[in-house]
Amino acid sequence: MNVEYLPLVFFLIALFYSSVGFGGGSSYLAILSLFLTDFYEIRSTALILNICVVTIGTLVFIRNRVFDMRLFWPFLVMSIPFAYLGAQVRLSQKAFFLVLGSALILAGIFMLLRFLKKTLESKEFSNSKKLVLGGSIGLLSGVSGIGGGIFLSPVLNLLKWANPRIVASLASVFILVNSISGLIGLNMAGTFKLNNELMLQLVVAVVGGGGLGSYLSNKKFNLKFLGVLTSILVLYVGLRLILLHGFGVKI
Repeated sequence: MNVEYLPLVFFLIALFYSSVGFGGGSSYLAILSLFLTDFYEIRSTALILNICVVTIGTLVFIRNRVFDMRLFWPFLVMSIPFAYLGAQVRLSQKAFFLVLGSALILAGIFMLLRFLKKTLESKEFSNSKKLVLGGSIGLLSGVSGIGGGIFLSPVLNLLKWANPRIVASLASVFILVNSISGLIGLNMAGTFKLNNELMLQLVVAVVGGGGLGSYLSNKKFNLKFLGVLTSILVLYVGLRLILLHGFGVKI
């Protein structure tokens, strides 16, 4: 794939990911690693694109009254400082992608099993449980250079917390605050780097895709299909990362 096709590819990624409440950070990282040599430039670019996409999604969820701060605040309180700390950890590119891919494959399998059931149950979490989950995934978010929603959403769906649309809205907000925190952490660590010309093209692409995907998420998808779609997406990204960075196989 030539670099001139990147905006179109990123438009489609943003469309697909935003439809399930994600920013697309894991796929941005995977694709950018094929074209850029500086891993910190890759992480910085992915975080900014994440912020662009999930800002749109968050506003749409708020407008459609899906977002509820009373339910969400404990997840966010601990995630923000831990995402900041995680962003300052230096991790090799290969190790990062192998760990990320393995985690996504496991998450995707458990999610798919959950949503293939005939009925979808939901239950409430205590604030302490939300704080622990938010802090743990926030740390992983900062280390990996993505917003963390692609980890949070599978965990919450597996543990049967709320319905997929509410989980998607939380994932969107979670990604937004942790991407901003992670970006600040990269800057403080002196590892924030960008290619401004390429960055501008990709921002325009993901804003367009993210806007359309957020609309579809709130207006067109039924809940079970939303969950199954998320599961398949997580599985594909995890498998792709393992094959590419572990065995050099491109899919």
